[in-house]
Amino acid sequence: MPKRKLGEEVEPDSASKSKSKKTTPKSSKEKPLNKQESSSKKKNYPKNIDEATNVEKSFEFTAKLPTRNKKGELVFEDVPELRPNMTPKEVLQAGSFGGTYFRPIKSSVTGKSYSGEWKELPKDWLEGLNIPRQVASGPYHENVNTYKVKCGGSLEMWEESGWIHKQDPYGWFQWYCRFYQGRRTADDERQIGRWLRCAGTTGRWRNNLISKCVRSGCGYDNHGVSPVVRQTLQHWGYKLNQEDFNFYAKKMKNK
Repeated sequence: MPKRKLGEEVEPDSASKSKSKKTTPKSSKEKPLNKQESSSKKKNYPKNIDEATNVEKSFEFTAKLPTRNKKGELVFEDVPELRPNMTPKEVLQAGSFGGTYFRPIKSSVTGKSYSGEWKELPKDWLEGLNIPRQVASGPYHENVNTYKVKCGGSLEMWEESGWIHKQDPYGWFQWYCRFYQGRRTADDERQIGRWLRCAGTTGRWRNNLISKCVRSGCGYDNHGVSPVVRQTLQHWGYKLNQEDFNFYAKKMKNK
């Protein structure tokens, strides 16, 4: 399969920790996936960072782009348990991170300064966005966000907690942008696990939102219910839908 270089155009649209460790089951509606090595097995990936010098090595996108199943979930052929339903482009276009995600930073993890990192993204992901305000802003703008609220911890907090690794100094969403396009690394299993605990079928914040909707008697799409949780989930590539709501709401009622 041809390797895609960093920043090459790809096909169109295709805030906290949790203790749940169950994985997302496959949708019965999707087409069967080719049998490939499970992501849980050890794989030999080249390192993207020279640990001695903190020099970044070039990386390539080698995995296939995801498809969507009938439920609207993204299906990564080699990692079937990861099922976000928003692409990185959709997350950015919807209004996220208060417009600050790719702001200039000084990483305490790598000891390096970064700016203009948004330039590695495919151009169509940023089409129509005001980069200084919606992508690389210093100040946090709540009104940039879909739900007009602030959410999430600071980069410094994530660094101190040990969640930031050298290869992706901005954090999970930077990892997701690169993973989506086809990069594969030894850190994928950890980052996928974080997503599962947040927004997977048994994810803390996904089910927290559904529970609040059920208890308030409101619909799944009532933005007045937990806008902070909705914004948090969006940052993790997930938007609550009717099918997921009905599935978990039914489980709640049967308890």
